[in-house]
Amino acid sequence: MPVHGGIERTAAVVIGTGLSGLAVASELQRHGVASIVVEGLDLLGAGYPANTSSLQRCDAADAASLQERNEILRHLRNYATNHQLDVRNSIRALQLDHLAADAADFGQAAGKWAVRTPGGVLLADHLVLTRCAHSQLRRMLTELGMATRQNLMAAMHALGMYLVGVGELITPSPKEVLRQAKAVGQAISAKVYPDGLPASVTGGLALAAPA
Repeated sequence: MPVHGGIERTAAVVIGTGLSGLAVASELQRHGVASIVVEGLDLLGAGYPANTSSLQRCDAADAASLQERNEILRHLRNYATNHQLDVRNSIRALQLDHLAADAADFGQAAGKWAVRTPGGVLLADHLVLTRCAHSQLRRMLTELGMATRQNLMAAMHALGMYLVGVGELITPSPKEVLRQAKAVGQAISAKVYPDGLPASVTGGLALAAPA
């Protein structure tokens, strides 16, 4: 597919500007990993239906956790503003391309993923998805030639793909979302900085839900 608009390079692209996306972006920033956050997918790659109702449903909080969720989201939005996280609420991901076969289209430093948006292409080694059902992920990975029958997460991580804010059967609680974000932030950081965090990385927001 030809590239229209500009091409940007970053360590990670986070898809979803809600609680899950902001939580993982904040955790990545705390670990010194640059990321760009964009709105959720219209399409899960070529050939996927444009109906995103099932994706949006995964991001909805139940009544019992809504107040807690909104409070955490308020803190995360303040953190994103104060620490100048690159959150692009008006930009929506349109398509994902895995670059194993066609990275030459973008140069040798392309990364593993191209996230196509109306304004251009975001290139990254790491991709974090939110609001995606496991069945959709399995279908996507199968079309990429990955065996997912035994371990979905292992297949995703082999591609530099991570998931935050989605459970097997139910929507995770805010506390579980933050736990997932912390784990993903640590996993990506370990790959970006295999010899340990640089000395310039200090402190930041401690992601912890109220008891």
